[in-house]
Amino acid sequence: MALSHKPLSLTFYISGHGFGHASRDIEVLNALLDRRPDLPVAVRTSARRWLFDLTLRHPVRFDQVETDTGIVQRDSLHLDEAESVRRAARFYGDFEASAAREADVLRQSGARLVVADIPPLACRAAALAGIPAVALGNFTWDWIYEGYPEHLGDAPEVVPTIAQAYASAALALRLPMHGGFASMRHVRDIPFVARRSRRKTREVRDGLGLPASTPLVLLSFGGHGLEGLDAGRLDTGDRYTIVTTGEIGLDPAKRTAGFDAWNNAADARPLARRNGSIVELDERAMYRRGFRYEDLVAAVDVVVTKPGYGIITECLANHTAMLYTSRGRFAEYPVLLDAFPRFLRSRFIGQDDLYAGRWRAHLDAVLAQGAPPECPRTDGAEVAADAILEMLD
Repeated sequence: MALSHKPLSLTFYISGHGFGHASRDIEVLNALLDRRPDLPVAVRTSARRWLFDLTLRHPVRFDQVETDTGIVQRDSLHLDEAESVRRAARFYGDFEASAAREADVLRQSGARLVVADIPPLACRAAALAGIPAVALGNFTWDWIYEGYPEHLGDAPEVVPTIAQAYASAALALRLPMHGGFASMRHVRDIPFVARRSRRKTREVRDGLGLPASTPLVLLSFGGHGLEGLDAGRLDTGDRYTIVTTGEIGLDPAKRTAGFDAWNNAADARPLARRNGSIVELDERAMYRRGFRYEDLVAAVDVVVTKPGYGIITECLANHTAMLYTSRGRFAEYPVLLDAFPRFLRSRFIGQDDLYAGRWRAHLDAVLAQGAPPECPRTDGAEVAADAILEMLD
């Protein structure tokens, strides 16, 4: 994904928190570079490079950089509020020095515009470099950290530092299901950015070796996986086929290590392994055969997950039902839940039922629901790309 050393037009700063920021920005980058394939672009992020290597259609310069500290996850379903604020306090305690270093990077690269999803560091660095910044996202980090007031007493600088940085952004492209943005001076609402499959369900099921005779249920718990689930306890029997892209109960670090070694060795593992009603897909082999994760989401009947922007938008864009569980105390969570009845066939499953394998009644109920009342636009990547090009031109 390397570029030549010619001056850059555009630098993306992407939060490494979860997969949602990176996955939607890849869609924006693809839309942007489909329009202007000669546009020199850099990506600065702590998100894993393999996701970009697998899904970007055009080359960019990729730099592994800590752009923010996000939220500390103990595992997929539990976060550490106190440690999240402690890490933020350390990061924003040295914020001006970090922003000055990034401003030097922007000047040296010749960047003319910064896009931030949604690190405050990017906005402050752009201001110091004398170039405009466009913020893109559905929440702001000052709003997130304000949700932990009991921990902010020892870190009073975090929220105002973030808000001041955001205030320097020339424009905010605000996605649906949003919160925050009070410090942004100019806000433009845009449609959902979503990864949409362009393949037929039968084509995907046949290509991935998935059965057509039973409803398919996809486990999707991001980079942290769902460690500790005993597949032998699932009560779904032969009624459902469970699909996973990582061994159920496997230490998620092993999956991440596998992707980090993507280009280092040939992969001779089979595409799919079946054990009773469970099909384990090798995600790397899936991508090598030309399929993407959104193709899998579109081909299944239900996704079992925790609510996050990326998987929610993939479900609504591909008309797939969602069975979701709680994800801890996070300001975005209730905002997402409020939107579900409008856009998604969805149902809550408590973590007790989730880990005990009491899924069947929940799956039956969510699949019995009718279509949601609204079908929102999901062309936000194209809208964002056009707005960014307007800023550049």
